[in-house]
Amino acid sequence: MANLLQYRGYYGSIEASPEDNCLYGKLLYIQALVNYEAETVAALEQAFQQAVDDYLADCDESGQPPEKPCKGSFNVRVGHDIHLAAARAATQEDSSLNELVRKALERYLAEPRQHDAIAEPARTFDKRRRP
Repeated sequence: MANLLQYRGYYGSIEASPEDNCLYGKLLYIQALVNYEAETVAALEQAFQQAVDDYLADCDESGQPPEKPCKGSFNVRVGHDIHLAAARAATQEDSSLNELVRKALERYLAEPRQHDAIAEPARTFDKRRRP
């Protein structure tokens, strides 16, 4: 998913429903189910922002703290061999496994990646070749 909406520290998805002729989405990276819909992209962004504002207002009214997108920890299943190799590498660096993984993710996220650029493949049209 390349396109995300962002507002007040929250992220939302953008999906299309051809059957219903609408766009829709939900807040991402939190447990609460907060969704929104609209008929245009501009209206969807507005509905997303309203959903965030409503979510925060509901949390405030109920006295519950709003969830933060991503709490800062997660489980990763990598299999035995990678787990063992990473644990050994952390030991050799006199570091923790968490620190090793955090550094690896920081390096990966700092690298420019091909999927970061949203570009359409070049299309050529040769007028001489007609069906």
